[in-house]
Amino acid sequence: MSGSLSPKPMVDASDDRGHLLTEQSNPRSRQLDTLPVAELVDLFISEDVKPQQAVEAAAESIAQAVEGIAIRLAAGGRLFYVGAGTSGRLGVLDAAECPPTFCSPPELVQGVLAGGAPALLRSSEGLEDLRDAGADELRSRGLSEGDCVVGIAAGGTTPFVHGALDYALSTGALAIAMACVPADQAAMPCTIDIRLLTGPELLTGSTRLKAGTATKMALNVISTSVMVRLGKVYGNRMVDVAATNSKLVDRSLRILRDLADVPREQGMDLLRQSEGSVKLALLMAAADLDAEQARTVLHEHHQQLRPALAHCGAALKTA
Repeated sequence: MSGSLSPKPMVDASDDRGHLLTEQSNPRSRQLDTLPVAELVDLFISEDVKPQQAVEAAAESIAQAVEGIAIRLAAGGRLFYVGAGTSGRLGVLDAAECPPTFCSPPELVQGVLAGGAPALLRSSEGLEDLRDAGADELRSRGLSEGDCVVGIAAGGTTPFVHGALDYALSTGALAIAMACVPADQAAMPCTIDIRLLTGPELLTGSTRLKAGTATKMALNVISTSVMVRLGKVYGNRMVDVAATNSKLVDRSLRILRDLADVPREQGMDLLRQSEGSVKLALLMAAADLDAEQARTVLHEHHQQLRPALAHCGAALKTA
């Protein structure tokens, strides 16, 4: 393939997607190319309230997804985000942020992008038409009934995503669809159906705009809420963060100071003993335990800090 990752697509002239909400023309931007810069910017800003409204309207289905994913991950399952183009890249981004934020193993949340890693930097949109490829990717990763798949497709029609969701259902995995068109315009095979209805884009069909923003917001909510349910947060602090660079060491020391009244010098000593685990250091400080004792207590309480503290008769502040 010269100059592109994309194979030549099999185009059917009758395959008209003009009815899809994401492909329709936005009446507010019919003169987009004639607007002065200030008006152009104002128009985009005013339109970008709609992604938040779309996520709010989908709150019930998002909550169902969080509950289902958290149950499976707590039992040893994994979460896969599957998509092509912008949708796939957003899934990869959210997956990549989980290990540094929550100290989760890289295999716990995985992004599956049509075209693989090269498609992060170069367009491979033609690969989204390969339905079997979505299933093949999940099959190669050993998808099982204990896992979860979130298939992301702004327009709801991406064959790569449909193939992945069909395969997820066939294995008994939790299949979650995420799209920015109504279900009656583009049905997707799934158990939980998340619809983020942001309306027509200001630049017709460019779903990296409002649809992309709403998708990023929804993925933020899902992954963060799941990690909260898994005990990786205490109050509003990311206590499962690993102190692996200067910024994170500073953040860890401030968490120890704010929640356990630990001075920075003592905090550094606790972090060394805990091998950079803030959660472990907090339990050591609050319950006066050594690292091995604290590890045992956390293990007995499924890595949940709050019940581990209660077991020891200890407490932290929540400021």
